[in-house]
Amino acid sequence: MREKKKCTECNKILSKDEIALTQKMLGRNVNELYCLDCLAEYIDCDRSELEIKIEEFKEQGCTLFL
Repeated sequence: MREKKKCTECNKILSKDEIALTQKMLGRNVNELYCLDCLAEYIDCDRSELEIKIEEFKEQGCTLFL
């Protein structure tokens, strides 16, 4: 079975949406992945803004969020 990916900062197991959002916001080839809370802190925004972005990217059909 595949090893679960964890947040670089807090070590939380990541959801596929958190992985996809990190890749969308920071680049597909990033080595460091973040949970929503740590990503929000990293890019200096609110978690709620990131949740909205996830829904927007899904509605746009972004393949990272399939």
